[in-house]
Amino acid sequence: MPNVVVVGAQWGDEGKGKVVDLLTQHAQVVVRFQGGNNAGHTLVVGGEKTILTLIPSGILHTGKTCVIGNGVVLDPSVLVAEIDALRARGVIRSESQLILSESAHVIFPWHKHLDVLREKARGASPIGTTGRGIGPAYEDKVARRGIRVRDLLDGARLGRKVEERLAGALDELRLLAGRAGTELPPLDPSAIAREYAAFGVRLRPHVRDASLYLHGEARAGARILFEGAQGTLLDIDHGTYPFVTSSNCVAGNAAVGSGLGPTEIDRVVGISKAYTTRVGGGPFPTELNDEIGERLRKVGDEFGSVTGRPRRCGWLDGVVLRYAARVNGLSGLALTKLDVLSGLPELKLCTSYSLSGAHTADFPSDVDELAQVSPVYETLPGWEERLAGVRSVDQLPAAARAYVRRVEEVAGVPVVCISVGADRGETILLENPFDRPGPR
Repeated sequence: MPNVVVVGAQWGDEGKGKVVDLLTQHAQVVVRFQGGNNAGHTLVVGGEKTILTLIPSGILHTGKTCVIGNGVVLDPSVLVAEIDALRARGVIRSESQLILSESAHVIFPWHKHLDVLREKARGASPIGTTGRGIGPAYEDKVARRGIRVRDLLDGARLGRKVEERLAGALDELRLLAGRAGTELPPLDPSAIAREYAAFGVRLRPHVRDASLYLHGEARAGARILFEGAQGTLLDIDHGTYPFVTSSNCVAGNAAVGSGLGPTEIDRVVGISKAYTTRVGGGPFPTELNDEIGERLRKVGDEFGSVTGRPRRCGWLDGVVLRYAARVNGLSGLALTKLDVLSGLPELKLCTSYSLSGAHTADFPSDVDELAQVSPVYETLPGWEERLAGVRSVDQLPAAARAYVRRVEEVAGVPVVCISVGADRGETILLENPFDRPGPR
């Protein structure tokens, strides 16, 4: 049976949660394969909003299994709170609905303090992290000193590991706190170990070898949906480094972050807004610091679901989309928030860049070069009609249909889904990616 990866094709916040929620009805298993609780996926079903930061966006569907893979870094306090909130609403009724990889790495209090203090130390050149400890946790993972979910289940082992790691972290924390002129909160290894052992007790029913489970489901013919967090341009290797997150957001990491081989992936759907946004620092060629940018922010409600930070807004960047198509191997594009563009008399679509007097259709690999490019725009007619009740392509205004077709041409990828509102039902699914698996 076909398996599908959903990834962000811009700088994150593209609407992946909504698309994953929509496609979950065609899958049996949904896997979150990277990132941490710095990524908020917003779902609106029947007018009720749900924001998830760790639990896969397919959890609102009954009869589905959601998996948090080994590639995620986990704040257990956040996960327990999400589980409790969903239980209170009757969404999670049994432990079998949610599986947690025993190999996922855990975020501890020192990771959060390091994140915040390091960002302060950057002064006028911050990366724009959320301060939730994601980067330092991935750093410990790569340095082979991380603590994993399986360690939470063994009190003695957990105590030893917490004491060892905290001793090293405190040296840097004291130095950073001194430079920032702030007091470092007390970090007692015994208290931390007890707190996290209690989290281990709460989470134990969900913990298992997720890779083995997914392998069995794949062999049994289950349809698996892989859910990415953040976006292609925030990828640690392929994004606008150093203004990136600390994990690989591209589709290839779906295999690594879940424990399944790459031959299990059949199709990749990239999610893109009908315009472009980003949060935090770094170059943004099509950014609009004018009334149109402000309008996009207001009408599109462009404020972070986790942090509340206002997002930078600009015209759709076709160079970014072509780049995302290349590094992810996109087989389809989901275009979200098309409704936000209603009422604009004309639209601009970036088709290439101008750099040092020369035109380029390719995305620069050097962030300093990207900061120097000027977008080359194509102007298309806008439309006045609101799209709230539109449920088929034929119902779209002619100018909106033309805009979608031009986005397909510029990106080189067919649009398979169009979102015209926040609710699950406000979506036009042109092609179900589970119906047409790609070659293995």
